Amino acid sequence: MKRLLCIILAMSFFPGLAQSVSAAGQEAIKEDIVYYILVDRFNNGDTSQNDHANLDDPFAYHGGDLQGITEKLDHLQGNGYTTLVLSPIMANAPDGYHGYWIEDFYQVDEQFGTMDDLQELVKEAHDRDMKVVMELVTNYAAETHPMTEDPDKREWLEENSGQASFPWLDKTVALDQSNPDVQQFLTDVADYWIEEAGIDGYQFHAADQANKPFLEELTTHLQDNNPDLYLLGHILDDESYDGQLTEDTAIQMVENSDLTSIMTDVFANEGAPVAPIYEAWEADGRQEGLTYLDNPYTERFTQKFLENGRNTLTAWKLALTYLYTAPGTPMIYQGSEIPMGGAGFPENQQLVKWNSSDEDLEQFINRIAALRSEFPALQYGDYELIDSSGAMSLFKRSYEGESVYIAINNDVESQAVSIDGPEADKQLSGLLGDNLVRADDNGQYKIGLPRETTEVYVVQDDAGLNWSMITPILAVVVLFVAGIIYLNRKQKQREADA
Repeated sequence: MKRLLCIILAMSFFPGLAQSVSAAGQEAIKEDIVYYILVDRFNNGDTSQNDHANLDDPFAYHGGDLQGITEKLDHLQGNGYTTLVLSPIMANAPDGYHGYWIEDFYQVDEQFGTMDDLQELVKEAHDRDMKVVMELVTNYAAETHPMTEDPDKREWLEENSGQASFPWLDKTVALDQSNPDVQQFLTDVADYWIEEAGIDGYQFHAADQANKPFLEELTTHLQDNNPDLYLLGHILDDESYDGQLTEDTAIQMVENSDLTSIMTDVFANEGAPVAPIYEAWEADGRQEGLTYLDNPYTERFTQKFLENGRNTLTAWKLALTYLYTAPGTPMIYQGSEIPMGGAGFPENQQLVKWNSSDEDLEQFINRIAALRSEFPALQYGDYELIDSSGAMSLFKRSYEGESVYIAINNDVESQAVSIDGPEADKQLSGLLGDNLVRADDNGQYKIGLPRETTEVYVVQDDAGLNWSMITPILAVVVLFVAGIIYLNRKQKQREADA
């Protein structure tokens, strides 16, 4: 408490400190791996509300709830996820399974549980060093919200200018965020859930559509009260977004949807070069955002590559290696680790099929997540494309004297690239496939990979030949050869005596 008070007082006297605190939050979230949960479609832990669920109707409740998430925390932790983002859980109009038809901003939807369930989820997550972030809707409410019938709140509403292509907007009313009463109401709501549930932050739904002066005021207020909060931004309209939310508000990181299309196009197709992903990232100003392969309203990545006849484990290994080692914070949509398919909304919002998990894929997810957590260069490091050959590319991340090389071969045949560094007395040790690369006579390191494989290399001292392992092997070989010679001589001696 004293630390928080000191920070708030310091911000009052040194306004520039608020920006530095936001930057610190942006750096902190680079350490995380985010897992997005569509609560109603995740896991059914409390069956008492099953009478209101209908699995045959893609637009009805399917039974997922907060208790169901708590029951899966060990699974999520085991896969390396460190921050959970929950879809909106406030009380909704009938069939508002997605959470965007809010009728009461201060209550948990009864289909999802109670405030006690949310508090228990947060506590259990914190016990596992995991954060819980709630998606917060500030732009609209359900058309059935009591405010729509209140003459005193008529000025709270404005014409809903949202895009009708988004399936939830037809039953909402837009909130006038320039109205001081609306601003105070939404600020009170945001404070309430932090105080009551102890959540670790918000992802602002459709942050790109919000009133920016109000969003700046709200996010600054939240950050001033708790500098450790995660403040993330969901982007509704990718084409019109100006890219300025992290500059103009205290939001620390937003979804980087620009990379999604090119990443999925590359890794859904064998033989597609990897370098264009890097080139697109450069062209976009090297933005470090929440990077993802799919979400509740896009075609699932698994569906996309399966339609191209690609192997499931291969495609996910390639894509996850890029996602977990490139700049930004990876965000995984629930069910990807199963993995689940879905051609698009609403097929991509099925209840997670927990009995269909792929053990090999989960083992890889666990391993690549562990590498990302172990090496700061994969979280904070500078990023460069070293070289490409065919559909293989080699990347390098460097941070505080540590270098990590990432090789991704999406080609239909083996490929190799050669590099000059590091020093001749070093070696590149592979962490995924246990590959080892040493300098040749010209001081170059030739990094080669079979088709459709990846490797992450760290720089280590050249250990030379491992005699501690080689000597026993040689001894066995010598004894084996000696035994063969002895038996041959004995055989010849018996033949001569005969």
